[in-house]
Amino acid sequence: MQEHSKIRVGITGQIGFVGSHLYNTLGLYPERYERIPFEDAFYDDFDALCRFVKQCDVVVHLAAMNRHPDPQVIYDTNLRLVKQLIEAMEAMDVRPYLLFSSSIQEEKDNLYGSSKREGRKLLHAWAERKQAAFSGLIIPNVYGPFGRPNYNSFVATFCYKLTHNEQAQILTDSEVPLIYVGSLVKIILDKIDKYAENKLFKTENVLLPHDMQAKVSDILSLLEKFKTTYIDKGYIPALNNDNEKNLFYTFHSFIEHARFYPKVLEKFADERGFFVETVRFGTGGQTSFSLTLPGVTRGNHFHTRKIERFTVIKGKARIQLRRIGTKEVISFDLEGSRPAYVDMPIWYTHNITNIGKDELYTQFWINEWYNKEDGDTYFEKI
Repeated sequence: MQEHSKIRVGITGQIGFVGSHLYNTLGLYPERYERIPFEDAFYDDFDALCRFVKQCDVVVHLAAMNRHPDPQVIYDTNLRLVKQLIEAMEAMDVRPYLLFSSSIQEEKDNLYGSSKREGRKLLHAWAERKQAAFSGLIIPNVYGPFGRPNYNSFVATFCYKLTHNEQAQILTDSEVPLIYVGSLVKIILDKIDKYAENKLFKTENVLLPHDMQAKVSDILSLLEKFKTTYIDKGYIPALNNDNEKNLFYTFHSFIEHARFYPKVLEKFADERGFFVETVRFGTGGQTSFSLTLPGVTRGNHFHTRKIERFTVIKGKARIQLRRIGTKEVISFDLEGSRPAYVDMPIWYTHNITNIGKDELYTQFWINEWYNKEDGDTYFEKI
C-alpha cells in the first residue's frame, strides 16, 4: 500500500447482512477508504475474482452459506469459496491484509462450524506461507438492522414476525452471546486502520467480545414490549442502555414504512383551535420545531444510530426516505389539517419539502441530544 493513499478495501459477500453494513460504513469516510466493488458472480468468473483481489489492500472475506437443507452443501460451498479466494491471490501474486469472518460455532459438532474452522485455518496457513497479515475473527451471534429472517439470526426472525403480525416461537431457550453489527463493523475498521498505520504483517486468531449475553426468551420479551409500546400504542419505548437501543433499531428496521406510515394523530378541537399530542416516550431525546418556506427542502441526510419522528402540524409537506445502498424511494404527503407523523429509521436518507403555498410547521423528535462533536449526520440526496 502506497504511503498516504486511501486504503483499498474489498468485501466478499458485499451485499450480505454484515457486508452491506461494512460497505456502507466505509462509504462514510471517502477520504480514508476506497471501496473495491465485489459481486457474487465473481465466484463463477475466475478472471473477475483475480482482478478484484489485485485491486485490494485489504480483503474482508464474509461470503458464506449459513442455511441449506443439506449441511454438506454448506460445508462444501464455504470451503470452495475460501479455496477460490486463495487461488486468485496466488494467481495474481498478491498478499492483501485478510480478515476472515468465522463463528463461535467453530467448536460445535456441525458442518457449518467445521467449514468456518477449516476455512480460517486454510487462510491462516496461506498468510503464514506468504508472510501476509491475517485476522481470523471468531464472532458471536450477530444481529442488527436489515438481517434476513430465518437466516441471519433469531433476532431478525423475531423482529420480522412481530412487525408482520405473526407469532414468534422459541425453539431452544438457551443463553446466547450477541454482538451488534455496528460493533462488529467498528472492530473490523479498527483492525484495518491499525494495519494501515503500522504495516505489521502478523497473523492472529481473535475471539471477539460480545455486547451482551441473554436468554432467547428475554430477547423475545423485550421485542414484544417494543411491539406493544411502539406499534400498538405509538409510544417511543424506554431504552435504558446501548443494547436496548440496538435491539430497538433492529426491530424498527423491519417495519414496512410504506404500509405503516403516516400515523394520523388525534385532534382535540374547541373554539380556540386545536391541540395535538405528537410524541409520548419513555426514553430521552430532543424535540425541536421548524418553519419551512414554500418550495424549500430540509434534510437529505441519514443517521447510523439515531431515529427521528417528523410531525407536520401546519402546511403541506412531502417526506421522502431511501435506504442507503438502494434505489427505492418511499414518499408521503402530509398536511397540518390532518396531523400525522413519519419515523425515520437508521441508515435511511430522508428529507422534508414544503409543497404548499404557505409556511410549513414541523416538529422533530430525535432519540439523543445533538452533539456537534459527534452529530451522526451524513448528507446524501434522496
